[in-house]
Amino acid sequence: MPAPPKAEIVDGIKTFIPLENNPDVLKLLCENLQVSSDLSFHDIISTSSAFLSDCHFRPCHALIVLAHHPIYQAARSAVHPTIPEYKGSGPNEPVIWMKQTIGHACGLMALLHVLFNLEGGRYVRPGTGINALRQQVIPLAPTERAELLYDSRFLEEAHMDAASRGSSNVPSPRDDNQHHFLAFVQKDGEVWELNGGMNGPLFRGVLGDGEDLLSERGLELTVQDFLVAAERTGCDEMSIVAVTGTDAVAQG
Repeated sequence: MPAPPKAEIVDGIKTFIPLENNPDVLKLLCENLQVSSDLSFHDIISTSSAFLSDCHFRPCHALIVLAHHPIYQAARSAVHPTIPEYKGSGPNEPVIWMKQTIGHACGLMALLHVLFNLEGGRYVRPGTGINALRQQVIPLAPTERAELLYDSRFLEEAHMDAASRGSSNVPSPRDDNQHHFLAFVQKDGEVWELNGGMNGPLFRGVLGDGEDLLSERGLELTVQDFLVAAERTGCDEMSIVAVTGTDAVAQG
C-alpha cells in the first residue's frame, strides 16, 4: 500500500485532505487512532420516525454532521457571535472542547470531540497514542490544546491515511473546501454542540430519561436547525452519521 499523502502548508497553515462523512472512513480513522472497536458508525438516511424507530443502533449519544456552506451559514451565522470565547481547562469542565487550527481538519475535530467526551472517553483505550493525547489535552488552556493537536504527527498520519482512502476522488489540501463538520454529544443528559470552528462549546439543552439524540427531542436539539436551513436554502448537501457504543441494541 502506498504511503498516505502528507499535509501541506497553505497560506502559512498546516492543511489536511478533507475527510468524508462516511461510516467506513470514520471507522478506518478510529482504527488508525487505536480506538476501541466497540464504537460503531451508521448513516442516518432519514430523520423520519418510521426510519428511526426501526434503527438497530439505539440509543445514540453522539452525531457527526457534515453540512455544505450555505446550510451551515443559514443555521449558524447568527449563533456564532453569541458564543463567548472559551477559556476553560482541567478535568472538571462539563465537556472537553478544542479549537481547530489545522486547515480542512474539521472532520477530525468532530471525531475527536466525540471520542474525548462520549461516555467519559471510555472508547479511548489505555496505553494508546490517542489516550496519551487526551490526557495531555485535559489540563491545558485552549491555545495550548490547539497547539498540541496542530503539532501531533500521530493525528496527521492517522487523518491523512483515512482521508486518502475514501470512496470519492481524493482532493488536494489546496482544493477549496465548502463543507463544515460538527459533533453533537449527549453527556450526563446534557446535549452539547462541539465545533472547533466556533468560540467554544455550545450547550443545546437537556434530554429526559430514555431520550437519545435520535429521539424527537434529541433531533430538535441537534440537527433540526440544519434540516430547516437545508430546506430554506434548497441545498441538500448534508449528511448525518450516528455514533454508538456498547449499549446500542437491536430494535427488531
